[in-house]
Amino acid sequence: MSGMQHSESVPATSSSSPPSSMSSMDMGGMDMGNMPMPASASSTPAAAGASPAAKDGDMAGMKHGQMPDPATAAKALSTGTMDMGSMDMGGMQQGAMPGMDHADHAKGARPSASSSMSGMSGNASGDSMSGMAMGAMQGGNAPPDARSPDYSDGVGYGDRSGMDMVPPKVGRLLLDNLEAVHGRNANGQAWELQAWYGGDTDKLWLRSEGERSAGRLEDGSAEVLWNHLMATYWSTQLGVRRDIGVDPGRTWAAFGVEGLAPYFFDVEATAYVGQSGRTAARFRATYDVLFTQRLILTPEFELNAYGKADPARRLGAGVSDASLGLRLRYEIRREFAPYVGVNWVRRFGATAGYAQRDHQPVFDPQFVAGVRIWF
Repeated sequence: MSGMQHSESVPATSSSSPPSSMSSMDMGGMDMGNMPMPASASSTPAAAGASPAAKDGDMAGMKHGQMPDPATAAKALSTGTMDMGSMDMGGMQQGAMPGMDHADHAKGARPSASSSMSGMSGNASGDSMSGMAMGAMQGGNAPPDARSPDYSDGVGYGDRSGMDMVPPKVGRLLLDNLEAVHGRNANGQAWELQAWYGGDTDKLWLRSEGERSAGRLEDGSAEVLWNHLMATYWSTQLGVRRDIGVDPGRTWAAFGVEGLAPYFFDVEATAYVGQSGRTAARFRATYDVLFTQRLILTPEFELNAYGKADPARRLGAGVSDASLGLRLRYEIRREFAPYVGVNWVRRFGATAGYAQRDHQPVFDPQFVAGVRIWF
């Protein structure tokens, strides 16, 4: 029995030896594969009918709590009165024996005493395990040099020159409205366009709108602005505006903001300062309502105001005019979309008085049809 020390060898038992009960024997630490068995099979009748698993040292399911104390077991061994036949070892499994080497069992051989309990030494009582070799336990703190502070493990990556990911410069021309207009008193054409060139942060921006009627340019404006990104979806704009048409031209310094408001409203708010202390302001907002991916309704609102009257251009002080339009377009391609719509124009204050004297409508509903193109 590996792990146990005996003062003398165990003699073979005879059929006349009185049986000894092993039901309460403590077998912890015993290698049953090398345990000497009685010489005569007739002395242990139950051993002859034991299952093959018991012969291979399969001790899973063994109740060690019912073994006798070590002193009684040693005495039984020395007198040869040990009875192994009454022990039920049929449900024992080799995998349940910690420390045993089962490689030999897989080959059909009995394990040796040195391999079955390697690294352990103890007396019959099984209370000494001083010879067991225990490996280093996991846990604890890592050594201070286990990892570099920047997690690079000492690998250098250089200065990464040429990896700045500078966004490319791009340009775009959008003819938002290029349309024919049928009004209350006259027919004509109108346009509204935007163009820009630059990167994500800074762009050169061009904006223009106007009306043509009776073969001549009635009113129009052109703006050149420097667009600078100040926040997500919002930009500041600074530049100049020039009014053109049949009336005297005017030049303005322009500054404002442009961006995408909550709920996806495109917003433009611009203030102007001109000659002779003139000031002006314009607010414009649009919104796209998608019925399908191709059929889109666009409401548009615009409001203009002036700080002082300009009789030469038939403009009064305060809010001069406002317009509300609805345009329904069908995008044959994203770059090309014909549309139809309606536009309501309303003049206010002194500007409305100038329109009446010039035989122009104060309130002018207009039907429009045109195309939206961008490059």
